[in-house]
Order: sequence, then C-alpha cells, then structure tokens
Amino acid sequence: MKAIVCTKYGSPDVLQLKEVNKPVPKANEVLIKIHATTVASGDIRVRGFKSPLLLWIPMRLVLGLRKPRQPILGVELAGEVERIGKNVRRFKKGDQVFALTGMSLGAHAEYTCLHENAVISVMPSNMTFEEAAAVPMGGTSALYFLRKGNIEKGKKVLIYGASGSVGTSAVQLAKYFGAEVTGVCSTANLDLVKSLGADYVIDYKNEDFTKNEALYDIIFDAVGKISRKDCKNILTPVGKYITVDGQGIAKVNKEDMKFLKELIEKGKLKSVIDREYRLEEVPEAHRYVEKGHKKGNVIIKLIE
Repeated sequence: MKAIVCTKYGSPDVLQLKEVNKPVPKANEVLIKIHATTVASGDIRVRGFKSPLLLWIPMRLVLGLRKPRQPILGVELAGEVERIGKNVRRFKKGDQVFALTGMSLGAHAEYTCLHENAVISVMPSNMTFEEAAAVPMGGTSALYFLRKGNIEKGKKVLIYGASGSVGTSAVQLAKYFGAEVTGVCSTANLDLVKSLGADYVIDYKNEDFTKNEALYDIIFDAVGKISRKDCKNILTPVGKYITVDGQGIAKVNKEDMKFLKELIEKGKLKSVIDREYRLEEVPEAHRYVEKGHKKGNVIIKLIE
C-alpha cells in the first residue's frame, strides 16, 4: 500500500511517499481502508519534534530517538472496514467508520488496523468521509476540555483560538451545552466563528480581550498560546482557565465518538474544512498547517 513515511525528524521534506506492507488485522482488530484523514497540529509537532526542553528526553523515548518509532503519522481518519479479526463483534465488513488513532498514529496511509474498542465509531449518516475525518481530534479534545471546565447552561465561556480545529468544535459544543460563548480569533475568521454560533467575537488583532469588561466562568485556550496569568482579570472568582497546552493529553473514549456522532446527526455540530490535499501532497499540507493560520481542518483525500 502507499503511505507517507516520516524518515526522520525535520522539515516537511523528510516526508516521503512510499510503498509499505499492508497491515493484517489481529483477532480483535479491524482493517480500515482510509478514504480521508487530516494533517493536524500534532503531526507537525511530531515531525518537527517541537517539544519543551524539560520534556525533550521523555518525549524522545516515547516517540523515538532519531526518528519516529511509528513513521506513518496521522491521528484521525474516516474510511470503510475492509476486513475484521475473528473476535471482532462491534463492526462488520463494509461499515463506514471514523476514528481517532491518537499516539498510535498511522492514518497517512491507504490502510490501517485499529482495535475494535479503540476511539472508533460508525460514521454520522449525514457526513462525507472528508467531513467525518475532520471531527475526531478537534471534537473529542474540545469535549474533554469543556467538561474539565465544568461546562453547563448559563455559563459564560471565552474560547481563544476559536477558528482552529479544536476551537471550531468548542464553540459549537459550548453552545450545545447552553453557554454564552465569546470567540477570539483573527479579523479574517470573525464571520466563520459567528456562523458557528458564537454570541460575541473579539478580533485579537484589534482588541485586547484581557481588557474586556465581561467576566468569564471558563476561559478555554484552544491553541495553547495564552496563560492563566493573562486571563486572571477576566475570570470570575471561581472561574476556570483551561488550555490544550500543558494540561495533559485529552482523555477520550469510544463513547465520546458516539456522542459526537449523535450531535452531528441532530445538526448540532459540523465540520470546518479549510483545504484538501491528496496523499502525495502531505508535505505541502504540512507547510500550510505549520504557518498557523488554518481555519478548522486540513483534509487529506485518498479516494476521489
């Protein structure tokens, strides 16, 4: 099968299209023919190995010393079950699924194997493969961190980085839970964030959100670029500051995927797609994502 292989840590030039062995599912695994995947910020960090100094050694031990131990990157996908292991009960051949591979990576390829109890679910009936591939990482991360902030009806929530993969999901999920949502983004993305349901939007290029007169019950940094210190004056006395950076990897499970699927089918959550590339164009997609200005998600389309 074809796959994009990360040959070593470095620039997007280390990513090469290669022929590799097609995986064979174990007894409790499903073999998925991947129709679409994404290039996410996590792929950029792994490929370029951008890690804080204190985490440099432990992260190298986890990911691989000189190159990624799992050379095929990609953390989310949508596709079709082509084959199942003899003990699989949750899925059958032909099921259309979407999944989060997480630290196992492996989605930048024509096929991958996942345990049937991994973060995987039957796809929403009202989405294309491309739309479904854009949901798992941003959707589950936003859900995890909003729950960590004790999201509930009536709370005032500010989402910094509201136009990114996690941010676009967070705006919609916070509205679903009944919160009053303020999204912070750049001038170019104000209309997008409004269209997702934000009650208020702040253009960080022209306004200092930390000097806003409003107080927030939850401030969610969806891109890891601000600190609690930055936000202390606009948090309520019992308000919570939550960030994707430095508060651990989002702990998610297959029930979260089922929940997101149900919301999508009810019209409460949708994907935001910036650009689409082909598998052989993954290095170009990395260059674009690395600039830090993508709206929502960047899709890799494997099947026309």
